[in-house]
Amino acid sequence: MASDAPTLGGLLRALRSRQGWTLKEMSVKSGIPVSTLSKVEHDRLTLTYDKLYQLSQRLGLRMSELFAEDGDEPSSAVTARRSLGDLEHAVRIETPNYDYYYLCAELRRKRMIPVVTRIRARTTQQFGALVNHSGEEFAYVLRGQVVFNTEFYDPVTLGAGQSIYFDSSMGHAYITADGCEEAEILTVMSSADDEYLQTLMTLHAEQQVHGREDTGGKGSREIPAARAAAPGKRGATR
Repeated sequence: MASDAPTLGGLLRALRSRQGWTLKEMSVKSGIPVSTLSKVEHDRLTLTYDKLYQLSQRLGLRMSELFAEDGDEPSSAVTARRSLGDLEHAVRIETPNYDYYYLCAELRRKRMIPVVTRIRARTTQQFGALVNHSGEEFAYVLRGQVVFNTEFYDPVTLGAGQSIYFDSSMGHAYITADGCEEAEILTVMSSADDEYLQTLMTLHAEQQVHGREDTGGKGSREIPAARAAAPGKRGATR
């Protein structure tokens, strides 16, 4: 049976209902066309990270609030919860160096953030400054070859089937190895920070700002919402 996890459309409908707004009023407040909002609410369209960021800024929301519905659940861990996910239903975020696919994004207060990342940056010069964030990170190479750079260790090259676990507060960067056009890794980031997802969203926003400066302000496009997966295989829908 299909998942009952909240979609982005459901979250926007709930927000609009709580505020008593019409679609036109939400369009004026958010700067997003009525036709686009209508398609999103009916799960026929999703929004790029740029549009999600615009929505959060205009409506005074945290980015993390757009990934999960507010509720009365307790802050303590819920041991019986679960989520099915796949790339088709992941939340995609593009930055100059990576394409991120956030899996199981409907779960709130996660202490582990699973992400499939496609790496395009080929040199440290192209990548720019090393990134860092709180917590620890595990990376497993799914395909291609990745050169893993950090501020305290010599670069190490990892191939498909190899992995690394490290302190992510240390500056780090993944780039493709020589002769590799694109690589794909599964990363799991973990932190005791209850707002860890928001921390990562802020980091992506900074990466996009730098990317727009480097590309002359070129933005990304809205992408159609993915079709429902086969029964029993549906995951987070955005």
